[in-house]
Amino acid sequence: MSISGASACELNIDGLVGPTHNYGGLSYGNVASQDNSQVASNPREAARQGLAKMKALMDMGFAQAVLAPQERPDVQALRRCGFSGSDAQVIEKAAREAMPLLVASCSASSMWTANAATVSPSADTADGRVHFTAANLNCKFHRSIEHPTTSRVLAAMFADERHFAHHGALPAVSQFGDEGAANHTRFCRDYGERGVEFFVFGRSAFDLRLPAPQRYPARQTLEASQAVARLHGLAEDAVVFAQQNPAVVDQGVFHNDVIAVGNGQVLFHHEDAFLDSERVIAELGDKLARLGGRLQPVCVPRHVLGVEDAVRSYLFNSQLLSRADGRMLLVVPEECRSNQRVWAYLQTLLGGSGPIAEVRAFDLKQSMQNGGGPACLRLRVALQAEELAAMNPCVMLTPELYERLLQWVDRHYRDRLSEHDLADPQLLDECRTALDELTQILKLGAVYPFQLI
Repeated sequence: MSISGASACELNIDGLVGPTHNYGGLSYGNVASQDNSQVASNPREAARQGLAKMKALMDMGFAQAVLAPQERPDVQALRRCGFSGSDAQVIEKAAREAMPLLVASCSASSMWTANAATVSPSADTADGRVHFTAANLNCKFHRSIEHPTTSRVLAAMFADERHFAHHGALPAVSQFGDEGAANHTRFCRDYGERGVEFFVFGRSAFDLRLPAPQRYPARQTLEASQAVARLHGLAEDAVVFAQQNPAVVDQGVFHNDVIAVGNGQVLFHHEDAFLDSERVIAELGDKLARLGGRLQPVCVPRHVLGVEDAVRSYLFNSQLLSRADGRMLLVVPEECRSNQRVWAYLQTLLGGSGPIAEVRAFDLKQSMQNGGGPACLRLRVALQAEELAAMNPCVMLTPELYERLLQWVDRHYRDRLSEHDLADPQLLDECRTALDELTQILKLGAVYPFQLI
């Protein structure tokens, strides 16, 4: 939906890929991450690919902002693990004694902004403010270290307390594993109206009657989703909790956004996405109907596309965007075009009279090889016009900011990074120099640990 003349819009916030983008194979349960472990990466190309997608959506009239990457390697995290000395000595010791920890501390995984936080718009919350809860991401060490900086960056972007409320991450224990918006979707008739918030979890920490996956970990718990709903002041009659199908988690569906995507009144999902799917769809439909809406499920049958095709192509890890004519644009990775079964299905989908009218494929290979597609790269925030006006305008993508960020990337990013390069202390200096300049470009103030000393 175009931001010009609209009373409310959905803002897409994409994560800028960081200077230490590498393939560490850190995400057990994420097939692409594991398959490409230790392949040499190209941080400069990765950042440019992400920016190209942002610019394309901006040019189409969609509201687009950028989220700054994190300081890496995270020397503070390494110090907490027992390494001491100067920053260079910490890195050198970690490389010699515990290379997996150094690789984890260098991860640029904050680029996948869908995991940054869960966001509830003001139309849904008890106090009429937009609520943010940073995700603790405690299932993986390399992601669990993100939320302090994420919280500071989001607070610098949405600073006006009259409009925005920020919550710290949930307790960093397995019972409250929280992966943010990758397991959260909102359905509504209009972005400015009250909607139904849909929380998808992989397991329950306390109710052992519910099944759980056996091969790969379920990263989101029911208890975490319930806690976020309470923090945001959401009404019970406009919230739906649903469990992922454990069988698909064990096939590499580590987040709901790998098997389903929703926007407006449309839910695009695989037949095997949810446990007790018929009940889930019925509850979503009933609660949305009470708010004057009508759920439009678009279900992909398993006999047409298997879960393996969904995981390999990231068909559902797409962006579903509302066009001005009310129908939907589906933004998919180029890998969907490369998969004959997936691409044939999409052509059939477009040939019908359903809500999805257009598909655009983007080259996001650098991100995809690490297990993140278009949906992983963005956090959605529904904003009223006055809320959009109250946020930090310097993070909103414009043609001028796009060109400036391209120049910034070309100045500071390497075009090749291997595991061996992570042990180079100069990489930390390069990252800090780049981020110090970026905070000035985006007017974020001091948000990084090296700036807070």
